[in-house]
Amino acid sequence: MFREQLEKWEKEHLAPYAAKSSETRGRRYPEPKHPYRTDFQRDRDRIVHSTAFRRLEYKTQVFVNHEGDHYRTRLTHTLEVANIARSIARSLGANEDLTEAIALAHDLGHTPFGHSGEDALNELLKDIGGFEHNSQCIRVVELLEKRYPDFPGLNLTFELREGILKHHSHYDNPLLHGDFADSPNPSLECQIVNVADEIAYNCHDVDDGLASSVLTENQMDEIDLWREQVAIINARHPDADEHLRRHMMVRFLIDFLVTSLIKQSTEIISKENPGSIDDVRSNGTFMVRFPDRVAEQNSRLKIFLYRNMYSHHRMERMSEKAKLIIHKLFEVYMRNIDVLPLHIKSRMEEESRHTVVADYIAGMTDRFAAAEYKKLIDPFERV
Repeated sequence: MFREQLEKWEKEHLAPYAAKSSETRGRRYPEPKHPYRTDFQRDRDRIVHSTAFRRLEYKTQVFVNHEGDHYRTRLTHTLEVANIARSIARSLGANEDLTEAIALAHDLGHTPFGHSGEDALNELLKDIGGFEHNSQCIRVVELLEKRYPDFPGLNLTFELREGILKHHSHYDNPLLHGDFADSPNPSLECQIVNVADEIAYNCHDVDDGLASSVLTENQMDEIDLWREQVAIINARHPDADEHLRRHMMVRFLIDFLVTSLIKQSTEIISKENPGSIDDVRSNGTFMVRFPDRVAEQNSRLKIFLYRNMYSHHRMERMSEKAKLIIHKLFEVYMRNIDVLPLHIKSRMEEESRHTVVADYIAGMTDRFAAAEYKKLIDPFERV
């Protein structure tokens, strides 16, 4: 199918408030259109083929990579978010290609060792504005990725860059600037990714927490959202063993949350009746959200995870080790730039040392950062 046919299909079948690739605000550097792919499809493909995307395989979600082979990584989390987001987008008449592209890109700015690494860099850079991974993600796609001779970065569309910068969750506090600050709200596609991200990390952190024995089913019984789904599973499959029941619970939780979200969001959209993507951006409220009761249940689940999982002594020990590695690497690189690779060191001719060092560390995987730490700190490790 030719690009023009795909663009025509979008106009005929997507909701009026959905982003249309033929109506994009465009790319920073003009490029010829592709004959078979829309602009949002090209954006998605550029993300998947980027170096930063591949590095997500060895970046922490909750458990550091060496803790086990079956825990979520930043990459598997990203793929799970994209999967959930596409289902929601399809049901709400939004643009699936743009939604998927935002989901695949939303964590490209993450540091090694998850939020512990981000906290460490934010502290180290506090005198020059700190570190925030949405803003870092924009640096990755606009500057740090080197794949094209005619422009820096990936030259993504405005709509995808807006979706990255306006990504919002408990951990994400977007710092809007320039053209992105002209409206308070993101597109519907970005709103979908925001909630899909929350659904994915809540449900899958429960799964990893139970698999690691950091959490127990007895603890989970204090959460009514959990108890309600367990009752359904026990009624349908009373003989299911613990392993199977855990996997079923994650599936049931995701299905319940996604179904509730779609029903509520459909009602809100019908009431607000946005006629364009700009109507969504200028609306005083987010249109993609849970019913009040489910939002409260989900909030209690998050509080439970903070209290019982993220504050668990195993998590705290991993966090302290992560911060130690980041602080030490930063200290060494700032003290002696000659230990940096030449292509990194040469960037200091154009940008500050703090920025270049932060970019270098933020782009590392867990295992590369740990290996660098050993090479630079351990006197008996070969360099």
